[in-house]
Amino acid sequence: CAVRMSTFTVASTIRQYPKAPYEHIKTAVIGKRYAITLVFVGPDRARTLNQQTRDKDYVPNVLSLPLTDAQGEIYLCPTAIAREAAAFGRTLKTQCMFLFIHGLLHLKGYDHGATMDRLERRYCEQFGCAPRATFR
Repeated sequence: CAVRMSTFTVASTIRQYPKAPYEHIKTAVIGKRYAITLVFVGPDRARTLNQQTRDKDYVPNVLSLPLTDAQGEIYLCPTAIAREAAAFGRTLKTQCMFLFIHGLLHLKGYDHGATMDRLERRYCEQFGCAPRATFR
């Protein structure tokens, strides 16, 4: 009897977080075999993780942490994300979706640049999280 291991888990250290089709996004961006844990955290935990993993002392909106070639963690901080969502023409939910896509692309090996921007636009259009300004 084969046991199927889940390749997607959502965890949270905060009371509420935006629900979205994160597992579908994960599969589209990085595939079924890559195991992702998506964790929603508050600002204190986000800052601590940023200090421990990147030696940076600020509250990040997203952190992508590769664990192995086939497993990683993405941390989203809705408090930080909420502060910037409107400036990007998104709701909290759609900005979380965008940053999840962004984090997945980093785990897939992409760095900031034209290719990553193009892929972000494509996935945002596919999953309905493109900025409102693009829907004129």
